[in-house]
Amino acid sequence: MTLSLGQAVRLIAVTAVSTSLAVLPGTAQADTAGSAARCYDHSAPTTYEETRIETPALPGGDKVPYKLVEQGGFTGFVNDFSRELCGVRSASQADVLLKRRGAELWHTAVDRAQGRRWMGSIERYDDRPLYWTRLMATRDLRQWTPAFRLSAAGHASLIKTFEYASRGISSTAFSPSRNVTRVLVSGFDPYQLNGEIRRSNPSGASALQLDGQAYRVGDREVQIQAVMLPVTWSAFNAGYVEDAFGPHLARTSNERADLIMTISQGGRAVMNIEQWAGGWRGGSPDNNNEGTPEVVPQVTNWPQPQPNPEFIKTTLPYQQMIAAGTTPWPVALNPHICEWTGNTRPDPAKVSCHDNGPSEGAQAQSGGGGNYLSNESMYRSNRLRIALGATDIPGGHLHVSSLVYPQNPLTIIDSAFASDRAQTIEQAVALVKAAGAAVS
Repeated sequence: MTLSLGQAVRLIAVTAVSTSLAVLPGTAQADTAGSAARCYDHSAPTTYEETRIETPALPGGDKVPYKLVEQGGFTGFVNDFSRELCGVRSASQADVLLKRRGAELWHTAVDRAQGRRWMGSIERYDDRPLYWTRLMATRDLRQWTPAFRLSAAGHASLIKTFEYASRGISSTAFSPSRNVTRVLVSGFDPYQLNGEIRRSNPSGASALQLDGQAYRVGDREVQIQAVMLPVTWSAFNAGYVEDAFGPHLARTSNERADLIMTISQGGRAVMNIEQWAGGWRGGSPDNNNEGTPEVVPQVTNWPQPQPNPEFIKTTLPYQQMIAAGTTPWPVALNPHICEWTGNTRPDPAKVSCHDNGPSEGAQAQSGGGGNYLSNESMYRSNRLRIALGATDIPGGHLHVSSLVYPQNPLTIIDSAFASDRAQTIEQAVALVKAAGAAVS
């Protein structure tokens, strides 16, 4: 049997990670406890997002993040990561460790999601174990006091290295064959966790199901690669979206994408293909409780159109996606936008919302999916697509149905929730595959 490039990478990653994930939690914790006093400063600041790790469902209840990591089978990874970080003796060693461990975490989560690896007790469609495992690792990395001199900038760079590896951003390689259609998609972490610590994100769970998938359409093979985006304005400012999509949009790339799609959670019981993305961020609080209303900033390490487009229109094959007849939720093109006319931004009293497309000279207030990070993921990826002259590559955004959580706040998952999420994810997967088939 001949392995594809993606399959080979995964086989290496799974082989490397098998030992670390099998470590008995008790043994790893004993090692970690001794080393923590030497190489961690637990009084050092973490992000607001990382402080949620200690959040119980209710006062006196289980700490949901730890429970999800345990039920996903990732406790050994968390403990081993903490212990191994204490053994690092140089920045170059740290870079190697973080690239390896981040890739192991991502590929193991993908293989678990797609049923190639049996871990833990929670069902395979659950994206939350990956989210909380990654967050525990970045918390430890942030509070790590290395045994060598490391600048604040160097420390931040190492965190980003682990983030990119553990989000799949560092492993989006496609086959360079001419008979391959390449589809690159993104999903999101859970969010709105202040009000509901149990939150999952079906878009991120869909990304785990899609990464590395391949299928035949006629005489062509469609290959899908996926990444997971953070729900933080700061990460978007740092270029996470552009770094994920950019390498596959350049005309000189031998792994140039044939379609790009960002995916996020939207309204309940509907799958919306957004017709428009707007160049304004509303500033609603992100996972770090940060946010400022402003024009979507440009990045400096990738070409950018001048000036910023106010609106960017989808070029996804939405008619074929709708015609695919996926279930259980209706699929529609959403033409809704909100705009300012007469150069009145940001006056809230001057906003006009309608389904008629942008008015001449209008300033964007929101795309069809609003002006949060989901809208911005579509805007940034397609702004870069335009700047790189990749107008022949279809691009756009899919909003998938939101989830309804168990009424009992102490219940992390029940059969109704699991079934609803699985159906939503499978429909998202089918819609991405329909889009890939349409451009093959």
